[in-house]
Amino acid sequence: MKSGLVLEGMTPPWEQLRPRLAGSRFRSRFKLADADRAYVARAGWETLRSQAETIVRERLAPASPRNDGRQTPMRGHPVFIAQHATATCCRGCLFKWHGIPAGRPLSDAEVEHVVSCLLAWIREKAGDLSGFPVQTTLPI
Repeated sequence: MKSGLVLEGMTPPWEQLRPRLAGSRFRSRFKLADADRAYVARAGWETLRSQAETIVRERLAPASPRNDGRQTPMRGHPVFIAQHATATCCRGCLFKWHGIPAGRPLSDAEVEHVVSCLLAWIREKAGDLSGFPVQTTLPI
């Protein structure tokens, strides 16, 4: 299936969505650079989850997001890269790939679905992070 279109109101779980996204030349080209992987190792998964949720709630969840279709940078944060790779970058892609319609705010369950997809993709692409330093205490 080239477009990945799903029926409105049906949100496919990550395991069903992953092979469809892998079949897209555009979506499958995204990777995490070493700097992104180092950031993930430094920040930790709880911080990354919190940042992902903030990004989704501010940039994607409103009924009419500001600059919809152009609001997600192509680099600068692992979540931005993951948004393009998981088709959660704008409301049009969210509808096309996830079946979540535009024109209304995302529900809490839909926000959680998006965040879960983002983190699943980042975990897969980050791989082994043991070679990157982990910050265990906050600098003073």
